[in-house]
Amino acid sequence: MGELGPADTNGILSLPWICPERTSAGLGWDRVYLSKQRERPYRAEFGPARTHQLILHLAGPVTVRRGVGSPAERSRRIPAGGLFLQPSHQELSVELGGELDTLHVYLPDSAVQEAAGSDAPVRLADELGSVDPLLEQLVLALDSVVREWEPGARAYADQLGALVAAQLARQHRAGRSAPAATRPAEALTDRQFTQVRELMDARLAEPLGLVELAAAAGLSVSRFARRFKARTGLPPHRYLLRLRVEQAGLLLRTGTEPIADIAVRCGFSHQEHLTRVLRAHLGTTPAALRRDG
Repeated sequence: MGELGPADTNGILSLPWICPERTSAGLGWDRVYLSKQRERPYRAEFGPARTHQLILHLAGPVTVRRGVGSPAERSRRIPAGGLFLQPSHQELSVELGGELDTLHVYLPDSAVQEAAGSDAPVRLADELGSVDPLLEQLVLALDSVVREWEPGARAYADQLGALVAAQLARQHRAGRSAPAATRPAEALTDRQFTQVRELMDARLAEPLGLVELAAAAGLSVSRFARRFKARTGLPPHRYLLRLRVEQAGLLLRTGTEPIADIAVRCGFSHQEHLTRVLRAHLGTTPAALRRDG
């Protein structure tokens, strides 16, 4: 079997407005294909594919309908972390109700059958809005391998793909009670988010913990973390890191301040720390950002 790619999928990634931010194309993966992209609202029908399709919602909540126009039509408002599972060799009619950042993972049925390790074929369920924390972390780990690819990571990627297949075979087979769909988490109010964002902006150069951020919103740490992610689609620490990266990029492109000073000003330990983060998140370096303007 050759490398998996878009030709092995059901066609969602071929919609004209989808421009993947990154994919596993060209990495030689023959047991799994991954794509990260932003999707627009749409309604469409897709033919069957030889791969199982697993979609992880990276933001939300957003309303999704499947089986549109059929007696089996279902609709669910899916929060960040929710999953959409489309088994192989089945047609799909779906409607996405809003813009959404997603990770798509495609696996051939042979990988799932091999992971199941049984004589009887395993059929996967068609799921809408299920939650599986282990599967979510495996998909995020696969994405991190693509984002920070190096040839020595091939074995690790193969292992992650095998674990995804095993979890699907074990917990997401047809006829089994699907993982429970969760009620969308309550999000921060506009006022709470403004207070937290102002604190982040003011303390960009300083260590800033969850206790202080939660206090700004008037919430416990656990409630704050859930409601912040429901509002932004990101955990607080990742959102704060994104702000620091954006501010560092702005200062590098528009100013002449030494790179080491910009690193400290934006909350990084030193210039090397800033360099590592920019390379991981933007695929570039401070010097290159400054040079390119």
